[in-house]
Amino acid sequence: MKKISADRIHTISGDILHEHVIVLDDTGQIKSIDAISEHDKASVEILKGDLIPGFVNAHCHLELSHMKGLVHTGTTLLPFLQAVVKYRDFPEEVIQEAIRQNDAYMYEQGIMAVGDISNKIDSFETKRNSPIRYYTFVEYFDLMQKSWTENTWNQYQEVYTHAPDSRKDRRSNVPHAPYSMTPELFNKLRNSNSEGSTISIHNQETPEENQFLMDGSGAFRQFFQDFGFTLDDFIPIGKRSIHYALQFMRSDLKTIFVHNTTCTPDDLKAALAWNPRIYWATCPNANLYIENKLPNYQTFLDTDVKMCIGTDSLTSNWQLSVFEEIRTIQKYQSYVPLENLLQWATLNGAEALGFDDTLGSIEVGKSPGLVLLQLNDGGKVDEHSVCRRVF
Repeated sequence: MKKISADRIHTISGDILHEHVIVLDDTGQIKSIDAISEHDKASVEILKGDLIPGFVNAHCHLELSHMKGLVHTGTTLLPFLQAVVKYRDFPEEVIQEAIRQNDAYMYEQGIMAVGDISNKIDSFETKRNSPIRYYTFVEYFDLMQKSWTENTWNQYQEVYTHAPDSRKDRRSNVPHAPYSMTPELFNKLRNSNSEGSTISIHNQETPEENQFLMDGSGAFRQFFQDFGFTLDDFIPIGKRSIHYALQFMRSDLKTIFVHNTTCTPDDLKAALAWNPRIYWATCPNANLYIENKLPNYQTFLDTDVKMCIGTDSLTSNWQLSVFEEIRTIQKYQSYVPLENLLQWATLNGAEALGFDDTLGSIEVGKSPGLVLLQLNDGGKVDEHSVCRRVF
């Protein structure tokens, strides 16, 4: 047994506790949460700072870890995507080593679960052997080319069959983004996931995405032409891009919309009317890396939606650390309460991935991992704040 206490314990699902101790068994399962007066203090590890449950990284691309630092910052999304294609192929041993290193790094950073996008099988062995719980989202796209749809389906179905699926890990088939999916591919995906699955989709990451779905104009048209693609099969819908996705996706499954940099209150309300079990994943450092822009978090607070936090990939980030994402939000939009951010970074992500049976909050019976935060005098995360895994 191990007994751990701190100045404050953020249970996330309930109160902030003072003068309490968490009792864990050797596997990390919480056996009790007691007043510290009930224990001999000599038997308790008493820490300075704030204890929280382990983080959940709701959106990542672990298989791109070998691309750290190769793509320029601030290019905006379409040049970024072109660069990703350019640098995708590396020697397999380089790819595998980067995947292993960054899986270990995330665990050291207190991350207990990851919602991870996969286009290949490269990360699957590491995931199976990792202490982290992974939800693998096998991602499909046919770039608005009907002639690609069948081959795309077959290619990624093969990836899906190898994806980890066990008591620890889960998997789903998911669309990439509204601008990269024909209706035919969307329809193939509709019935490919079982009840209780979670779906993920990139959403409204750049203004050009909305423009393209509205009327077919803007930078996306040139983007497709640069790759030699026609848009003969594409019909604009006269609405913002999220509405295109809502036409085709299942409304009975948990859905994570990722990035949402240009979401409006009306977009959020329309999505919630379609499916109340929606989670909105924000990846602030990736948004700064690619577009030099953050979402307006007040929009999400005002609409009272469920947020979670992701890191995106090392193609679009400097590190895979949920704590660093919190630091960025507190730096640039410091009005967002820390308690909200902690819930986004833990319980909401665990719920979105269906891992809240063991993760996301400090409760008896769970094995959430424990992370110690050392905040500034105002109780905020700033450049001097640190976090470390303690269990």
